[in-house]
Amino acid sequence: MDVTPLVPVGVQMIHGYGDGRFRIAETVIDGPVLVMPQTTVPWAVATDLDLTTLDPETLNPILRAEPGFYILLIGTGARQVFLPPALRQSIRDQGPVVEMMNTGAACRTFNLLLAEARRVAAALLPVG
Repeated sequence: MDVTPLVPVGVQMIHGYGDGRFRIAETVIDGPVLVMPQTTVPWAVATDLDLTTLDPETLNPILRAEPGFYILLIGTGARQVFLPPALRQSIRDQGPVVEMMNTGAACRTFNLLLAEARRVAAALLPVG
């Protein structure tokens, strides 16, 4: 029995990560990225971003998308880092529920939710 999820052509499935880059929809992208079901764009933040000082404006491609996203996964690099509650609420006020996790977990969760046709986006910091 084939248990591979059926994902439409052109969907931005994350195929790999590591060495400071991502392989998304068979394209290699260096550095931080914003991934949405139909598009992936560079995320204009430093690779070593201190997430406690994140400027929510850098998330505008996700926060201003129409239709909006229900879930925003933030891949925080090699280890999980939490956003300050006020910053998390500021993002939530603009639409999506925010979940922080290490980048590997964020990539896997994004793919799973994407396969379930959920309105999900991810902001991912690279891993070594």
